Amino acid sequence: MKQSVLSRYRVMAYVTAVWLLVFTVAIILKYGFDTGDTMLISQIHGVLFIVYVVFAFDLGTKAKWPFGKLLWVLAAGCIPVASFFVEPKITREARPLVTDREPATA
Repeated sequence: MKQSVLSRYRVMAYVTAVWLLVFTVAIILKYGFDTGDTMLISQIHGVLFIVYVVFAFDLGTKAKWPFGKLLWVLAAGCIPVASFFVEPKITREARPLVTDREPATA
């Protein structure tokens, strides 16, 4: 597995987590205090979450995770602040699998 696969996942885990927090605050403001609109924030988070799912699935496939672990990682993108705890654990587990060597061609 290349370093870029892990790096893409890490970046999207943090970006998605931050946007989920922004979206959560926007929802609280909208429904708790009757201020603001969440349409743009929800659309941005939705697109970022789709990219996160693709990159997490790519990492999980290359790391040969069982389906349950993949679901656990994907669920972390749906729970505010969960990605901040799950991402470092996943990075520690996946880092030994990273090789930047190109396969030899004949």
